[in-house]
Amino acid sequence: MTSTRTVDELRADLTGGLAESIAAKGYAATTIADIVMHARVSKRTFYEHFTDKEACLMALYQQGCEHLLGVVRGAAVGGDKSWKELVNDGVTAYLNALEGMPAVTRTLLVEIQAAGPKAFRLRQQMQRRFADTLVEVVDAARAADPAIPALSPLLAIALVGGVHEMMLQVSDPYTGAGPSFTTLAPAVDELVYAILTNPWAAPDGSRME
Repeated sequence: MTSTRTVDELRADLTGGLAESIAAKGYAATTIADIVMHARVSKRTFYEHFTDKEACLMALYQQGCEHLLGVVRGAAVGGDKSWKELVNDGVTAYLNALEGMPAVTRTLLVEIQAAGPKAFRLRQQMQRRFADTLVEVVDAARAADPAIPALSPLLAIALVGGVHEMMLQVSDPYTGAGPSFTTLAPAVDELVYAILTNPWAAPDGSRME
């Protein structure tokens, strides 16, 4: 049943199986038996790739985040785009990507926050990665328009958290109910514009008194 799948494919199937089970019944109620059923492998195969359910969850979370980071970087590229176009493209690509993987969304938004200290630290690390990516996108925009203030790492973290909370406000990740994440694009764009055109921000990203 599994001999034709590569190691990477098996790991992807296992994390995908976890995502499907989480979407259906939540992380706490998910068992190894649920994961291997969705992945169509044996429990022995599961333990050849992951020590436990927590390790599989963290792999799923990291895979989801890495995918989203790649989507944002790919969309928010320079060329002859204005800084607003860079923001619009990055935001739209991010929300579309989230919309396209509903089985993973609950893990990214909810479950990882209550999965223990290892998961908490991984979430912090990935949130910083998202913030760093936003700083890089803004720096690229400043190359074309130096009048745009730099985005400080701490403010970038606040922006990441703000977008996360917007998603929780408009949609129920437990049931999938609510409008599409893509409906948030205008509000997220507005939030980014407000921060980047903040008259209190100095060119180095600090606050002007």
